[in-house]
Amino acid sequence: MRITHDICDALESGRRDRSYGLEALKRHPIPIRAFFTDSLVLTYALPQNILRPLLPLGLMLDTFGGFGFVAIAMVQTKGLRPIFCPECVGRDFFLTGYRIFARYRTRTGRVLRGLRILRSDTDRRSMVLFGNLLTHYNYRLANVRCEHVDRKLEVTIHTPDHAADLHVVADLASEPAPLPEGSPFRDLREARLFAGPLPFTFDYEKQTDSIVMIEGVRKNWKPQSVHVDVLQNTFFDRPAFAGAKPILANAFHVANIPYEWKRGVREPLHLAA
Repeated sequence: MRITHDICDALESGRRDRSYGLEALKRHPIPIRAFFTDSLVLTYALPQNILRPLLPLGLMLDTFGGFGFVAIAMVQTKGLRPIFCPECVGRDFFLTGYRIFARYRTRTGRVLRGLRILRSDTDRRSMVLFGNLLTHYNYRLANVRCEHVDRKLEVTIHTPDHAADLHVVADLASEPAPLPEGSPFRDLREARLFAGPLPFTFDYEKQTDSIVMIEGVRKNWKPQSVHVDVLQNTFFDRPAFAGAKPILANAFHVANIPYEWKRGVREPLHLAA
């Protein structure tokens, strides 16, 4: 089977570069296709000194107006499957992702914009199992309710340890809405520069002193600014954000989007890796 071939290929790659075989699997070895029914992304501005320690070696904080940024993406996903498999074998699930906006300078000098994963929550045990086997996304199981009522999208997430409980109501009838009060962005054009997802997802692989890059490919991506009421968000209560006052910088919604993730690429930070 093609999937087995790709997994074996990843393990062989791990042996060649002296990394652990199972760790090599987590480099997203299989290209993936899915369909986003809804994607609601909230971006928060935080002090740079709070976010920089959360980035691994090789990544730079992506900043604007003296702030760094964290995106919280809530995505209803349909038909997730290897790109070479038919839609009928796909899996539907909900994903909440917490990401820092970051930049990476490649060995050739090219600067890439992307996101570094902090946490991912999902309502499917299968995604926790296989997602953590094949990616660095750090999936955890959560109780999720996502409802459309009267042009409003309501998302409620309960996590076992209450570390990432979330309750958000988005008014889709308000598209396009003005930016939240206190946003560091002057207009929607600036705000869209920090409307996830970005083209790349990054993580650091300690075993090989490398950056792993996963490139996403999207179509018809035209996010609309929406008004949101954030009724609960416990993610920023953790010690890493102590003393910070996150500012809701923007909120964007997009629907019915085909999406693909390419096979992950590993780039050593040093020549000896």
